[in-house]
Amino acid sequence: DLFYQIQQGIERLYHEQRVTSVFILDEMHLAKDAFLQDIAILFNFHMDSTNPFVLILAGLPHLQAKLRLNQHRPLHQRIIMRYQMGPLDKEEVVGYIEHRLKQAGAKHPIFTPAALEAIALQSQGWPQIINNLATTCLLYGAQLKKHMIDEDIVRMAAEEMGY
Repeated sequence: DLFYQIQQGIERLYHEQRVTSVFILDEMHLAKDAFLQDIAILFNFHMDSTNPFVLILAGLPHLQAKLRLNQHRPLHQRIIMRYQMGPLDKEEVVGYIEHRLKQAGAKHPIFTPAALEAIALQSQGWPQIINNLATTCLLYGAQLKKHMIDEDIVRMAAEEMGY
């Protein structure tokens, strides 16, 4: 059984090598019920006295509602910390985009202030949408040989993406 093998490997790492494994599962709001039930099985071994691994479940807000269903109660009861991130405000969106551009090596502004405001409005502050929209804007800007991304490019990108 795959879960038994995983459990054995985790326990071996934890007890023999003093390594605590960290598993990050994203987009869990899309997870099938059977998969969530299988995850609960992983928690059924010695978890009351030791923590041989850390499991981080990430997903959209309705993941919490899904975990509250009776069939997922064992997993829901094992979660010791919950955090829900809300959307970014306009200033945070601007800072987020500027930070990401700086990390990518940008030496000068690429988005006009109006374009940044349009991205904040279109994305409603959700980071995944900000990323997708900004990337699409950069692709349009390159295709159109623009030196700056303006609100017209943001509008085109948003229409293309269905926002």
